[in-house]
Amino acid sequence: MAHTQDELDALKAAFARGVTRVRFNGEEVQYDSATALLKRIRIIEADLAGHGAGRISVSYPRTPRGL
Repeated sequence: MAHTQDELDALKAAFARGVTRVRFNGEEVQYDSATALLKRIRIIEADLAGHGAGRISVSYPRTPRGL
């Protein structure tokens, strides 16, 4: 599912108000706790930043000796 900045803003606004029920795009979602809501916010932030799940980064060290 592609997330939007509007969705993220709605979640952050709900978190700031201290509520765990969010209505966005005609859907209403009830989170179990503020912690669950915050976790969802972090997931969407990472997704929007391009660091979403399923993305793998591989790096290979380089040394002067070629090890």
